[in-house]
Amino acid sequence: MRAAVDAIAESGTAAWSLRGLARRAGVSHAAPAHHFGDKAGVLTAVAAEGYALFADALERAGDDLHDVGLAYVRFAVDHRAHFEVMFRPELYRADDPEVDAARRRADAVLAKGVRNVSPSVPEGDRTAAIAAWSIVHGFAVLWLSGALPADLGDDPVAAARPVIHLLFAR
Repeated sequence: MRAAVDAIAESGTAAWSLRGLARRAGVSHAAPAHHFGDKAGVLTAVAAEGYALFADALERAGDDLHDVGLAYVRFAVDHRAHFEVMFRPELYRADDPEVDAARRRADAVLAKGVRNVSPSVPEGDRTAAIAAWSIVHGFAVLWLSGALPADLGDDPVAAARPVIHLLFAR
């Protein structure tokens, strides 16, 4: 797994092979295919691990949507390879039970934070959750791509704090 995450971090989600992964990990060229089946299997494992780490990070942030949003941005920066795979379901088996369970955990934290900020939003109305997700995800992607103004500094969480506060503070 570490070799796969490192390969993705270095060259992106497409520019690596199972053979190269085996060489990087110091195992036989057949080992990744034997263990994961194919490239989609490797990426499914990366997505499952990523969503589990992501859910853990969001849960540690607590119930406050502002803190959850900052944890989201921090996760994207600290776990860029996972992040790049997780939100590209065409790369992996999105119906994998481990991926689904961890994704649901992360979704639940975000939904709880939205309910805390907007208690009048009816249960099942996803609009506020999608808005919150869009803002923090958009900020994270803009930060990772280098598209935000340089004068925001070099700390993504500090840069995101006033944006998230403006939009989601109680």
